[in-house]
This record gives sequence, structure tokens and C-alpha cells, in this order.
Amino acid sequence: MNLKNKIPQLLIGAFLIAGGAVFVSKIFSSPGGAMIVDVKVPALSDTAKDGKKVFDENCVACHGANASGSEQGPPLVHNYYNPGHHADQAFYLAAKRGVQMHHWQFGNMPPQPQISEREMAEVIQYVRELQRANGIFYRQHQM
Repeated sequence: MNLKNKIPQLLIGAFLIAGGAVFVSKIFSSPGGAMIVDVKVPALSDTAKDGKKVFDENCVACHGANASGSEQGPPLVHNYYNPGHHADQAFYLAAKRGVQMHHWQFGNMPPQPQISEREMAEVIQYVRELQRANGIFYRQHQM
């Protein structure tokens, strides 16, 4: 068979590959470009349980159930948020002051003044326990 006869088969193959790539990218990413991650939830400490309640009331709409991400915000169970890159203080400041868009394309995060410092400590404990259960530990940040 010569090349001229193979062109229709090659075109069909190329379209199938391209379509498959688009399909896979739609499944695994949100409009902001973030992946929605599968989060393993460990047995939580009492403090983390309290943090989950605060998270579910204030953060879940954007950061997803169990901090897995959503179409509105990134997953916090992600290596970007490991303690060496985003220390606990970064989470306090994010709630207090808001955050300018930097890692993801979701836009800016507004301040969350309704969350007290104590509640934020509980949320941080919750997120850190989720991170550890999912293999995310301190890793020194390098530019």
C-alpha cells in the first residue's frame, strides 16, 4: 500500500489521539488549570476535627471537600502547600489579608475575616494532617 492510500487512516488516527488528549485534560484539570486531587483522609486529631468543621463552613466552596480543589480554587493537599513552601504563617496571612493569584489561575483569594486565629490554627492542623496522610511533608523551598 502506498502513502496516498494510508492518508485517511493516518488522519483518523491523528484525530483520535488529539481527541483523547483533550478528553483526558478535561477530566483531570479544572478551568483554573489545577488538578482536583484524590485525598486519602486519615483518622484526625480532635484539633483537626474542629478544623475540618471550620474548613467545611468557610473554605470548601473554593478549596473542595477535604482540600482536594474545585473549579473555584486549588487543592491544599498539593506539594505547593508543603510546610517548606507555605509555612503555617502563610495560611494565617491568607485568611487575614487574602492572597494575590500566583500558583494557579483562579484569581485572587479574598480575606476571610470571619475566621478567628484559633479557628485558623485548627484549619491548619486539619490541612497538615491531610497532607501528611497523602505523602506531603516539609520540603525546603528552592527558587
